[in-house]
Amino acid sequence: MADFILRALAAGLLVALIAGPLGCFVVWRRMAYFGDTLAHSALLGISFGILIDINLQLSIILACLAIALLLVKMESRHHLATDTILGILAHSSLAFGLVILSFTDVNIDLMAYLFGDLLTVTTQDLLWIAAGVVAALIVLAFSWNKLLTITLHQELAQVEGLNVGRMRLLLMLLIATVIALSMKVVGMLLITSLMIIPPASVRNFSNSPEKMALSASLVGCLAVCGGLLASFYFDTPSGPSIVLSAAVLFMLSSLFKK
Repeated sequence: MADFILRALAAGLLVALIAGPLGCFVVWRRMAYFGDTLAHSALLGISFGILIDINLQLSIILACLAIALLLVKMESRHHLATDTILGILAHSSLAFGLVILSFTDVNIDLMAYLFGDLLTVTTQDLLWIAAGVVAALIVLAFSWNKLLTITLHQELAQVEGLNVGRMRLLLMLLIATVIALSMKVVGMLLITSLMIIPPASVRNFSNSPEKMALSASLVGCLAVCGGLLASFYFDTPSGPSIVLSAAVLFMLSSLFKK
């Protein structure tokens, strides 16, 4: 099997492993719009990376983390609804990124960043993804119970002495990291779907949060494999193919739901 296929498969499976459990929190806490906002900010990271000539994967991660921190700061200081703040950040960061790109002489394939190009993953990209996924999984494993507590009952978490604000920030930073790492897999316009569709597919079949998280990772891995097969044999875009594969699994789960 060609090396680029193996790299693409490894990168896709790694992202699916962490996108599953984190996607469960996105579904439970109804944070889909937050994911879209971070996806839009990824273009800002690409623009700055090109402008100051640094690694694009690193610049995307830094941009997503910066937007997550800015959101927390704005929520604490402004009396605006969260979705309003998210809308402002999403469109402002996207517009800012496009303006910065207009000042550069570098021609980039925006379609690859918008919809993903998993088959072009390099060894360096794979190392970035692997390092980020392993770090996120370790942090998530150690903070799982605390994150679950603030998700299920925030008031109870406060009574138990948990710092709700800090744990919420940690969750946002984890989601930001995964979204930044997923750019190469499904692209900025489809990232949130990879985190939402697998958990939604297994929600009715899971009788505990842990089972739902593991099942979501499994469905994500199946979607990656199915999307890559379709992309390889039918010459379709890899990112949309993965999302479409996940959507098919969701529709099948709806037919056989408990």
